[in-house]
Amino acid sequence: MSQQPAHVTPVPAAPIGASDRIWTIPNVISFVRLLGVPLFLYLLLGPQHDVAAVIVLTLGGTTDWVDGYVARRMNSVSRLGEVLDPFADRLYILATLIGFTVRGVVPLWLTVALLLREAVLGVALLVLRRHGYGPPPVHYLGKTGTFVLLGAFPVLLLAEAVPSTAVVALPIGWALAWWALGLYWAAAVLYLAQARAMLRADRAARAGTVAG
Repeated sequence: MSQQPAHVTPVPAAPIGASDRIWTIPNVISFVRLLGVPLFLYLLLGPQHDVAAVIVLTLGGTTDWVDGYVARRMNSVSRLGEVLDPFADRLYILATLIGFTVRGVVPLWLTVALLLREAVLGVALLVLRRHGYGPPPVHYLGKTGTFVLLGAFPVLLLAEAVPSTAVVALPIGWALAWWALGLYWAAAVLYLAQARAMLRADRAARAGTVAG
């Protein structure tokens, strides 16, 4: 009489918890990315070594995913890393927008459109914190928009640095920039909808407490 194999219920993998460690490999990668920001601005606005600035910006922007990937792969997620990673992305975007606007690589309206989005979300975050809430979960549209924007910047600068590439680089760079701008504002609309739902739930809970 053959025996049936016992049914084994799969056990879900334990979630990776964030530690308080500072000197982890992912955090070192984030620190190196941050050091690239002043170097990029110096190359762009100082001696105007645009080709070198393109290289620094490309490395800093396209390695956006590396620190997070290494942290998950090596099970070395840290609270500092959770802050450093998005901070490095925003710092690269802000520094690039300022440098590009000063140099005339991008028009002022693009800088205003991107910074206005950050200002709107900043106000929403302050309102949520006032009601005791943290930020809503980051949507994949925002992550994709950041990745696309960090890809658009080096291409636009390449057209400025090497004029012979402009006929190809400019259309590609602006296509990526428009795509990123659309994704950014789409993510902002979703973020605001999440914030509104959280505030409505908070008001309903408070009303129920008072009524009870």
